[in-house]
Amino acid sequence: MRELFPDLVTELISCLRKEGEEDLAVSAWDIRFYRECGCGDDFCRSFHTAEPPDGAYGPGHRNVPLLPAKGYLILDVVDG
Repeated sequence: MRELFPDLVTELISCLRKEGEEDLAVSAWDIRFYRECGCGDDFCRSFHTAEPPDGAYGPGHRNVPLLPAKGYLILDVVDG
């Protein structure tokens, strides 16, 4: 991710630290781009960093809403 979207990764790390999510902030530097969301909505900029499940994420899933300088940023965290 940092090669494709360095500014996004930098802001993600900063936002995670502001929310007290230090473990996620540390791991964000090495997240990988798996694929775009693929939903087809023209407004969607979501992407996956790993193979998504068939259906709901289920137990071990949580959302981390973040406040970037511009727009919205919601991180789905699965199993930590």
